[in-house]
Amino acid sequence: MKKNIKIIGSLLLAATLFLTISSCSKFLDRQPLTATLNDLNQGALEAQSLGLYNTLRWAGFSTLPWIDFNSIRDDDAQKGSSTTDGAEINTEFETFQYTKDDWATDTYWNDHYSMINLCNQELHWADSLKVTDPASLRNVGEAHFFRAYSFFELVKAYGQVPLLNFYFTNAAAGIIPKASIAALYAQIDNDLDSASKLLPLNWVVGGTNRYPGRLTSGAANTLWAQTYLFRGQWAKVVTLCNTVISSGQYSLSSNFTDIWKDGLNGAGKNGPESIFEMQCNIGANGTNNNSTQWGTSQNVRQGGASVAWNLGWGWNVPTKVLNDAWDPTDPRKQMTILYSGQSDGGPALGGYGATLPAYAPGASLDQPFWNKKVYSDPAMRQFTGQINSSGGADWINHRILRYADVILMLAEASNELADGATAAKNLELIRNRASGNLGTGRTVVPAIAFVSQAQMRTAIKNERRWEFAMEGYRFYDLVRWTPATDGIDAPNALGGLGYQAKNALYPIPQPAINLAGGVLVQNPNY
Repeated sequence: MKKNIKIIGSLLLAATLFLTISSCSKFLDRQPLTATLNDLNQGALEAQSLGLYNTLRWAGFSTLPWIDFNSIRDDDAQKGSSTTDGAEINTEFETFQYTKDDWATDTYWNDHYSMINLCNQELHWADSLKVTDPASLRNVGEAHFFRAYSFFELVKAYGQVPLLNFYFTNAAAGIIPKASIAALYAQIDNDLDSASKLLPLNWVVGGTNRYPGRLTSGAANTLWAQTYLFRGQWAKVVTLCNTVISSGQYSLSSNFTDIWKDGLNGAGKNGPESIFEMQCNIGANGTNNNSTQWGTSQNVRQGGASVAWNLGWGWNVPTKVLNDAWDPTDPRKQMTILYSGQSDGGPALGGYGATLPAYAPGASLDQPFWNKKVYSDPAMRQFTGQINSSGGADWINHRILRYADVILMLAEASNELADGATAAKNLELIRNRASGNLGTGRTVVPAIAFVSQAQMRTAIKNERRWEFAMEGYRFYDLVRWTPATDGIDAPNALGGLGYQAKNALYPIPQPAINLAGGVLVQNPNY
């Protein structure tokens, strides 16, 4: 499954012209959005902006490298598949014996800097053209968003990194030292401030959303709130979350399972809770293939079963720790975890009425649990012709930003500002939906009344675990909560797996350091 991606040179020494030519061929070959370009007035940089959405499909954003950094490092997920398939990932990401040079880690770094470079190029062209028309300014907003998104992911993963926020054609100009965390966040703030002002509230024309999944001001403000959450700037989190809420563009899906549907005719995608999704689709028998391997990389892959259950690569599976910690009366548990040898629960629990093959301990690929949030629809498998692990669910969207996070960020920030009433109110929105909207007085996922700031802090932490399980939130949540008096932090949750304080940051890829000739220095303790 994995590819030798070491051949991709570090951006620090990659000529912009090369990246421009290669990326242009990609986005011209594959348009990631479903609307035609005549639906809306086009900006001068429309092709460049569409290219950024296509870059989001690259491995560092959408498949195994992203999963490794964001999900497998926590206590609720593990690699899955067979022990020999990506065996190095077990050591690197599950036992925190990080490596400085590996295909997945190098790809994560390279792909994010490639995105940044393309954004820099688009912004340089916008400045050169002195664009002022609304359509072109929307394009500029998209470039600002994607640059901020990429830098934020790099800061979370590595800490200090080079602040390549300029366009260059001479490769030597890209060799610069790491910037301070303050400087990197200042860049992120500037980019998201611009994106929030330049991006539209929505892409609705004549009552129809012409560009499902295209960036909006709500996406910019949600991402911006996330960055302030990581910095503990609670008042700014509250302001931005309230801006998203008051926009009236989003709401919680009535049913938790609706968020994850990826059925025929796009059913389930870009629902009311969706703030930003990476768009994927495949037509009948594989035609019009605009896809990634986000879903395929995580779908069921049972070695002892028939080909009918080799639906993907079998990565990113729930752990026994997650299963055992989760209250079985919480409906989200069976909506998130698929169990080998058991029914998938049918439509009420996000299933399709099938029974999974029994778990065979010791079999090369079998796992007791699977990630149900990417469980592929049998009707879509037949429609697309993707019915085995070589491409079992390439049509599934990656839900990058969703409204539930806005609600829980507001709850957390409000609690830290001693506004327990607002914290409890927003926590209740999530818990009531989890119960199936049973309302007050329920015994399923019961309401949690505010008692104290410490009690509410722990409740919100736990809620983030249950609501976002397997989505790639928990590792960085645990890191940012460190140290914690309630024990919910990285050392307590991950220490038994080998986590040490230095593991909050990953080492910078050695090829990037080598190519920089000593200008770029390694992270401490590596």
